[in-house]
Amino acid sequence: MNTENFVNPHILVDTEWLNDHIDDPNVRIIDCDMFESYSRAHIKGAVGIKVHHYIKHPLYPEDPTAYPWVAEPEVVKELFEDMGIGDDTTVVSYDSGGSLWSSRFWWVLNYYGHSNAKVLNGGWKKWFDEGRPVSIDPPDMKEVTFNPKIDEDLICSLDQAVSKIGDENVVFLDVRSDGEWDGTNSRGNSRSGRVPGSVHLEWTNFITDDKYHTIKEPSELRNMLEEVGVTPEKEIITY
Repeated sequence: MNTENFVNPHILVDTEWLNDHIDDPNVRIIDCDMFESYSRAHIKGAVGIKVHHYIKHPLYPEDPTAYPWVAEPEVVKELFEDMGIGDDTTVVSYDSGGSLWSSRFWWVLNYYGHSNAKVLNGGWKKWFDEGRPVSIDPPDMKEVTFNPKIDEDLICSLDQAVSKIGDENVVFLDVRSDGEWDGTNSRGNSRSGRVPGSVHLEWTNFITDDKYHTIKEPSELRNMLEEVGVTPEKEIITY
């Protein structure tokens, strides 16, 4: 895939690009799979995530209701600096599950003001199948400084969402599974259903139906989104 066809081509990188930059000291590769998987094998030079890959508070797995939001600035600062991510670092994230978790990591970086972030298209599976460098060793670390700067435009609070219901200029895009959308799968929540007036495209529709699960071509994505009313002039709220 030629990422230059995208409106923001800098967000996605292919395996060839990463291979060419793998020894760049200003590039930090982040393995977003479970840490156990990272420990077995990973892209050469990659760092694993020792906390929950959603990048919430470290205590989130023990008490999810107490820590529903993305990790606080002081938590993120310590976490990212321990991973070798500084203000000037180019970050490339990847996973083995259709870029679901690596995209989440990309979003957290952007939420905290670090837009120099990319996602590896095709992730671990494509990298491994192409015979590119892998390792079981942790990378060399260097001292860095990360200064989180929250971008409030990248999150929608509950009150903001409620105020937007019924607004013809706003589209709520539900990217959860089909079962969550139609209420047949509550995932253990006390209530099931969807935001009134929302449209639905399960997130798996945005990736190819093969073992690499790369992001679909821009024209295909555009047509798919336009069919459900997600168009450039609208404000889009995803959940």
